[in-house]
Amino acid sequence: MRRADRLMQLVQILRDGTLHRAQDLAQAVDVSLRTIYRDMETLAASGVPISGERGIGYRVTAAITLPPLNLTLTEVEALHLGLSAVGAADDAELAQAARQLLAKLDAVMPEKPGDSAAVHGFAIYPFAEATRGFQHLPRMRQAIRTRQKLELTAQGEARIVRPLELDYWGRLWTCVVWCEKRRDFDVIRVDRITALRVLPSLFVGEQGKTLADYRQQRG
Repeated sequence: MRRADRLMQLVQILRDGTLHRAQDLAQAVDVSLRTIYRDMETLAASGVPISGERGIGYRVTAAITLPPLNLTLTEVEALHLGLSAVGAADDAELAQAARQLLAKLDAVMPEKPGDSAAVHGFAIYPFAEATRGFQHLPRMRQAIRTRQKLELTAQGEARIVRPLELDYWGRLWTCVVWCEKRRDFDVIRVDRITALRVLPSLFVGEQGKTLADYRQQRG
């Protein structure tokens, strides 16, 4: 058995929360006591909350923790899409776990300094609404890269915009745009977009309509 497989098997045994003697663990995975001691040290160093010592036994004392991760916006997008799919599943236990995981993600995601008022008070939105919003993200991201205009409808209003930047605030996705209809910058909540179409027409970085202009305007 590969070491990685053995460690996973040990976690599965320990996750019941009861005390397991090292000798019993060794017999369960067919290794020596010395190997079990090393494996317990490895699991503890990896973030698994193991309590115990040689001669007494071992148990997992709390939920498994992970080391800090640095995620890109695209990785966060992929994580949200996956959680949305699971959250909408028929398996009630998995759906609840997905909601809990999203709540944990929401709790640790940073907000941009000075802009917290823009999203203050927004709760995690239902998975059905989240899924509708997330489906637009790939096309919006591609339109930003290729500088293509978007025709979208949000809150019952249809307009043509120049997408400039996608942001994730720890609670929701937004897109900074230059609105052709309003002749001004706007920040659109992606979850409120009900229809979106990428237009063939391209846009250039005209003065007063670029992301740099938006940032300078916001100060």
